[in-house]
Parts: sequence; C-alpha cells; structure tokens
Amino acid sequence: MRPQTLLLTFLGKAVLGRDIAVFSGSYIAVMERLGISEQATRSTLTRMVNHGLLARHPRGRKMYFGLTPRAEAVLAEGEHRLWRAGAVNRDADGRWTLLGFSLPESRRDERHLLRSRLRWAGFGLLRSGMWIAPGRVDIAAPLPNGQLHDDVQVFYAEPADPAAVGQMVRDAYDLSAIAGRYQQFLHRWGTPRPLPAAPDDLARLLWLVSEWLLVLRDDPRIPLRHLPPDWPAVAAEKAFRRRHNQLSMRAETILDEVVDAVEIPR
Repeated sequence: MRPQTLLLTFLGKAVLGRDIAVFSGSYIAVMERLGISEQATRSTLTRMVNHGLLARHPRGRKMYFGLTPRAEAVLAEGEHRLWRAGAVNRDADGRWTLLGFSLPESRRDERHLLRSRLRWAGFGLLRSGMWIAPGRVDIAAPLPNGQLHDDVQVFYAEPADPAAVGQMVRDAYDLSAIAGRYQQFLHRWGTPRPLPAAPDDLARLLWLVSEWLLVLRDDPRIPLRHLPPDWPAVAAEKAFRRRHNQLSMRAETILDEVVDAVEIPR
C-alpha cells in the first residue's frame, strides 16, 4: 500500500475537523508503526505539499504540516463513503445513469483519462461507448471544471424490463473481482486476532481503515437486489464496523501520546 494512502488515513483520523497542524516527527512515529521508513515518510510529506494536499507551518526549529482545503475535501469524501454511503446499497428506486461518448484516436489520452474517471465514479462499460452507473450520478465528479462536457451525453433512466437488470449488471461489471476484494478483506479482518505482528491497535486501525477504503473505492455500489445471494460486502461491512469499534479506544489513547500538534488560524 502506498505511503500516501496510509498518511491520508492518519490525517482523517487525527486532523480532519480540527484546526491543527502535526509535527513532522509525529508523522514519522506513526508511519514507522506501519513499516514505512522515515525517508519514505518525509518524501511523501514533501510530495503532498507539492500536490496541494498539505501546508507547512514552521514553529521555531520544528516543522508542522496541516491540511489544505483540497485535502479536507478528499478526506470528507472518504468519511462520507465510510460512514454514510457504506458498502451495501439497498436503494430500490431503480434509476440508472447512462453515459455515452466518442473520442477519436487522435484524442486517445483524453479517452483513457475519461474511462479511468468513469470507473472511479462507479460506471461500468455496458456496450461500446455506453456506460452505466446505479442511481443518479453527479457528472461534475468525473468531469471536473467542465472538461469534455461537449463530448459526453448523459441520461437518467429506468430499465424497460426490470428483470433484465441482473444480466446488464453482469455484462457491465466484473462481479467476481469485486466480490473477491471483499472476501480478501474478510479473510484478514474477520479472524479473532488480525495482524498479530502489528505493534499496537493504532497501527491495526490505520491498516483497517486504509484497506477498507480501497475496497470501497473499487466498488460501484450496485443495488443489493441485483447482486448474487450472500454478497460478501454485507458480512465485510459488519466485520469492518465491529473491528473499528474494538480498536478505536486504544488507538485514540496512543494518538494522544504520539501526536504533537499546534493550533493554526483559519
């Protein structure tokens, strides 16, 4: 797992919603618990500053790092997916978003970027040039700043034959791959004592949340009624919430011990 992924999880846990910046040494101490070297942590902090995710706040000879508005938006999206949207979509309104586009070979790079963004937003390729996603998707997310709007057509619709939705879902999405990621999560976190080699519950909690977010971000949240029986996301979400509750109290205590933070003005 990339160091930036783990750092973002730490920031979501320790910094989001608080007007603070954290000492570089605290980042290093937390990341060492996760097997990330000091050099890799410092490089990641610098890269995140360069990408507009962190801001430096010097205090004497010590350097503190706090969130930027861009990072707050990224972390707030993750919080929404973790605790409000979740892994199991029980929506029964039957609406879908249909999106079509056609870009010539001369715009291959733009085409590849658009496909990546559509998959990230939960779309699956149903037919050549036609993508579908469950529910009413805000196209502003995969098409930021009006990019490619003139090349894309979007419709919100319901299937004429509701009985055909199951096959449509199987055609557009790799359900085996999605289920496999939930099964892998259950294999690791559904055991009585996960990650026995981890140094403490803070490390376990950060690994837990980071892995769960990666699973969620690869799941288009297809309505449960269109998925196979015993869909593993149901059991995996219960395991995540149970394990999170078990680890949180001790992890909070450790955070209080290792985090050196200063208040920063808004």
